[in-house]
Amino acid sequence: MKINKNKVIMYFLGLFVIAVGAALSVKSDMGVSPVTTIPYTVTYIWGVDMGITTFLFHLLLVFIEFVLLRKNFKLKNLLQVAVGVVFGLFTSLCNYLVFLIPFPNTMLVRIMLLTLSIVAVALGLFFYVPAEIMPMAVEGLMLVISEVTGIKFSTIKIALDIAFSLISLIVCLIAVHNMGSVGTGTVVSAITTGLVLKVITRLFGKKRDMLLNEKA
Repeated sequence: MKINKNKVIMYFLGLFVIAVGAALSVKSDMGVSPVTTIPYTVTYIWGVDMGITTFLFHLLLVFIEFVLLRKNFKLKNLLQVAVGVVFGLFTSLCNYLVFLIPFPNTMLVRIMLLTLSIVAVALGLFFYVPAEIMPMAVEGLMLVISEVTGIKFSTIKIALDIAFSLISLIVCLIAVHNMGSVGTGTVVSAITTGLVLKVITRLFGKKRDMLLNEKA
């Protein structure tokens, strides 16, 4: 796989826009996306910066990859840790910027923020995934589990999304006696993000691919 300037730009742009989407979902206070539930749960309960919890979550996932792959674990997989650092920094920055916005005190504004969050995550994936530079640890773990078990990636994604959400829900119910990071927005995000991504890809996929394949 050849990496050119456009791929690098789209890769980091995608990571940043996904972080924007995560921050908007937190701001909406309607529940964050499934893959964000565990980092945000730690932030919600113990007040640790979400950028730090996001990085630690990615570090844990890379460790699980190592346990599953053992001798087949490749050193390049450790680059996912570096990606976790970058994404964690983006997350901290975006949370800071988004939280400068006044708290949404109407359901309409909260729904708008959730909608923008879903569109942002889908747009980020639209840029980040096709660049094919290095998956974030969440996707990396899903790929590893699919490789080890032979189960389809899409099935693994659904299973892990449910597992992350359930773990977060249980921890929040025990620790703070409410749903915390899990809510209506979590379910809506899980259902609609892929659909929005399909629409964006249908409209702009060819132009993106032309840019990705341009020679540096």
